[in-house]
Amino acid sequence: MTSPWLTAQQVQDRLEVDASTVYRMAGDGRLPAVRIGRQWRFPAEAIDALLVPAPVGTGPDTTPPPGSALLPPGLATSALEAIAPALGVTMVVTDLGGRPLSEVVNPAPAIATRLDDPAFITECAVEWRSFAEEAHLAPRLQPGRFGFLCAHSLVRCGSTLIAMVLAGGIAADESDAPDLFYLDADQRRVVLDTLPRTAALLSRIAEDRAHRHHASRSDVPAEERAAPTSTTADPT
Repeated sequence: MTSPWLTAQQVQDRLEVDASTVYRMAGDGRLPAVRIGRQWRFPAEAIDALLVPAPVGTGPDTTPPPGSALLPPGLATSALEAIAPALGVTMVVTDLGGRPLSEVVNPAPAIATRLDDPAFITECAVEWRSFAEEAHLAPRLQPGRFGFLCAHSLVRCGSTLIAMVLAGGIAADESDAPDLFYLDADQRRVVLDTLPRTAALLSRIAEDRAHRHHASRSDVPAEERAAPTSTTADPT
């Protein structure tokens, strides 16, 4: 009978991340786990659910992006679930085309009421894509089209940009909207300091999964990895 619980090694193999990432995410609650003595055990059903693609709004350009292979939606969501509430902001991971790679975590009421609206998701994707096209050395808060402040940091796999992590739902200084998050100057500074660290965490996850993928591919003979399709001429 298959056990309903997984060991840390089994979780590492399923999620294709290194052991330190598994223990760190178990310790801070981003992975569901229980500690038995000195060992961690993980509910298999919950871990497998992390690899199920997150729903993406209907509309143009909503096919699953390549980045989801390196940052599975469930894993990307788990990485944000301990961070967004602590910062008091809304967070999401997207690819560089603005397509979500995670759920929208800790949505402000102004956002939560519209998450089921496909048109809203499509508009968000357009704005997120425009953010990805901006070059900056450090995240900065900027007004978005929906009346709240946003900031983002880019996620790399090696030297390649593959995704970004966004924080939003933050009320502007002059705003009096009751359904946004109000942060003082120190809290905003913490958000801007944390975004690059979150992007770095996601980068490590992506790089570890890419390394494991390449290692598994290298174990397959070259002729099996890319066997050409030959066509033999009819001698007649």
